Amino acid sequence: MRAENAGEMQTPGVTLPARYIQYIAEPIRRMGGDVGGWLAESGLSEKQLEDPTLSIAYPSFERLVLGAQERTGEAALGLFVGERLLVNTHGILGYAAMSSGTIRQAIELFARYTRLRFSLITIQHEERAGEARILFSEEHPLGEVRRPVLEAVMLSIKNVMDAISLGACRVRAASFPFEAPGYAAIARDLFGCELRYDQTWAGLTLPLEVLDVPLKMADPEGFREAAQICQRELEKLISNESMAARVRRLLLSRQGAFPTLQVTAHLFHMTPRTLHRRLVDEGTSFRDLLEEVRHTLAVEHMKSGKFSLEEIAYTLGYSDMANFRRAFKRWEAVPPSAFRARGAGRARKTAMPSKRRGKLG
Repeated sequence: MRAENAGEMQTPGVTLPARYIQYIAEPIRRMGGDVGGWLAESGLSEKQLEDPTLSIAYPSFERLVLGAQERTGEAALGLFVGERLLVNTHGILGYAAMSSGTIRQAIELFARYTRLRFSLITIQHEERAGEARILFSEEHPLGEVRRPVLEAVMLSIKNVMDAISLGACRVRAASFPFEAPGYAAIARDLFGCELRYDQTWAGLTLPLEVLDVPLKMADPEGFREAAQICQRELEKLISNESMAARVRRLLLSRQGAFPTLQVTAHLFHMTPRTLHRRLVDEGTSFRDLLEEVRHTLAVEHMKSGKFSLEEIAYTLGYSDMANFRRAFKRWEAVPPSAFRARGAGRARKTAMPSKRRGKLG
């Protein structure tokens, strides 16, 4: 089942389980706000949220998050949602995590099956210089809700690590790719570790030695059965997904080194001709999807203001700035320099003091 506004998608093919909307609703309800009115703005009702099969289209989700922040005046909303996303809120994936033999096995579990719960974020891990990193990346550009979504998901996974290790796995630091907010002290209390802002990545840092320590609640048989259920759910999810959505997701995950049609076809275990035919049947093409992804990422990078035009062009695979300028003007009807200047002027004009916490709109 889809929410009524599922068709007006700015982030194509992306939906989220409605159960998580209930956790966003709680702060509004606790502060005496009108939860029904908040949901109605996105064509939803409280009764619908009781349906375990309901999924929410991304634009509706984005409106709900921004609307919740507006109604509560709570800038740290993402943290207070993440605080309540404990291991038992993640269904069979949470059960599998609780049955994991080691922290490494739990991390690999979430890296593989996180799409079953957090379709906006991908999780990976790496080891370097005596430490382990759990890396969180945007599956799709999150725009205005980037901060609350990352804060919620990262705190939720931190909660999982604490729960399955009975507190023995101490996270050393949480890193965020944005500046420190006014509520940084609250974030430190909730994460219970060092916080690092203005980083080039988002994630958690763990001592390398804790990854393979046996967990006291390990249940090999329970883990195997739960992981099999997760795998079946993932296969079902993929089988119901269009080829265009799968290609789009792959391209977004490989920005900076977009695969060719041939490489993409190989990754999906089909010939280039078969991939081309399937995309044509869905009314698109590999070239159109690549163009769409480049457009989306270009606008997001421009809005962030963190990269020069040359760096954005390079990231999107343009070796010639002239080609990037022509493409951007085709997308937005203005050159990239004018788009950036227009955005900067609008930001200065609309800048307002931060809202007081706890105020209902």
